[in-house]
Amino acid sequence: MGVLKVIEVLANSNKGWEDAARNAVAHASKTVKHIKSVYVQEQSATVTNGEISQYRVNVKITFEIED
Repeated sequence: MGVLKVIEVLANSNKGWEDAARNAVAHASKTVKHIKSVYVQEQSATVTNGEISQYRVNVKITFEIED
């Protein structure tokens, strides 16, 4: 087994929390290789005119460090 590292990423979406989590992984994967998992730690949303306008997630992304 290799060495794993965890980073914390904040992301948002106007579609939903799942899309926000996908955005977090997509953004992290631009610079981080060997992503193994994502853990959604917190969910929140902003409200405008009585409706949700932005879904937000705070996620922990686990990836393997190359030897």
